[in-house]
Amino acid sequence: MELSLNQDKSLAAVFRKIGGGLYPPVVETFDRGKTIFFPGDPAERVYFLLKGAVKLSRVYEAGEEITVALLRENSIFGVLSLITGEKSDRFYHAVAFTPVELLSAPIDHFKQSLKDNPDLSMLMLQGLSSRILQTEMMIETLAHRDMGSRLVSFLLILCRDFGLPTPEGIRIDLKLSHQAIAEAIGSTRVTVTRLLGELKQEEMISIYKKKITVHNPVILSQQFT
Repeated sequence: MELSLNQDKSLAAVFRKIGGGLYPPVVETFDRGKTIFFPGDPAERVYFLLKGAVKLSRVYEAGEEITVALLRENSIFGVLSLITGEKSDRFYHAVAFTPVELLSAPIDHFKQSLKDNPDLSMLMLQGLSSRILQTEMMIETLAHRDMGSRLVSFLLILCRDFGLPTPEGIRIDLKLSHQAIAEAIGSTRVTVTRLLGELKQEEMISIYKKKITVHNPVILSQQFT
């Protein structure tokens, strides 16, 4: 079920109450491309995304980095210690995909608040459910050997999670550089530029001020995937 605007605001309000008001969450900001945490960092804080988008990825020994999720506003992340039941290290590389604003709180305060506040438990469950679904979709995207299919699949995910209906189609409400898209799908900027140009020529998409509009996601999906 999609959350209404009022519900979204209340979820942020619930997160702000972590610590019972004695130790309120800290507001943090990150510029695009800045790391929030690295794999192996101590998992000491939990994060709630107020504004922007955060990319979660896994870095493998060969140096390859695979995107597993692209989090939107009102997402919760950094909760591995809660799942394992013990202190653990970060599993993912978390990077600001756009300029972001976060609330962060110590893991111990978050654990206690989960016990005291059932609304916070529901917040975490909703966030994890959405994350699992998107991760499955990203895995399916990266399974495509053809970069054109990867790009289309990625655009359709963005339409679902960041799309705004307009008279022209679904506008992805993120300013996306070609390099950022390339990093997300395991491609190169040159290849992404070429493929986006082909989609524009086919009148499948249009781009204005780095925001992509998909004119008809159904037709795009049928024709290219």
